[in-house]
Amino acid sequence: MAEETTTLENLGEAMGTAPEAAAPAEPKIDALGRSYATGKRKDAVARVWIKRGNGKITINDREIEKYFARPTLRMIIQQPLEACERKDEFDIVCTVGGGGLSGQAGAVRHGISKALTYFEPGLRPTLKSGGFLTRDSRVVERKKYGKAKARRSFQFSKR
Repeated sequence: MAEETTTLENLGEAMGTAPEAAAPAEPKIDALGRSYATGKRKDAVARVWIKRGNGKITINDREIEKYFARPTLRMIIQQPLEACERKDEFDIVCTVGGGGLSGQAGAVRHGISKALTYFEPGLRPTLKSGGFLTRDSRVVERKKYGKAKARRSFQFSKR
């Protein structure tokens, strides 16, 4: 009977192929020095471009303080930059549409996270462990016929 293979290296040798080391990911940067990514959350879709700069964030041609007036929404957008310790190193330009402000903030955060991994692939483990690269797939349930909303029944009246 043939020898038993107990490790993946031995399996590769037995098959006649040696294991290949994973090639380091290449940055995806365009001619203008930007990385592009699309972020999504609920019904909101954000298109995000990042490039080296001084930390200016522009959303739909407005400053972040004007577009997202609530501090919690601004904090959500800053989370991936703070996790990677790159808060004042990138200029970010976003166009976002659909959904409400909370969904739009989540979409921008998702887009920034993806664009950061395209710009600096070494940041991927940090962003992945923080949960910033996961697309939150929860959406509003559709309304059903015979119901007031998705699941709520009409008010019952005995008379």
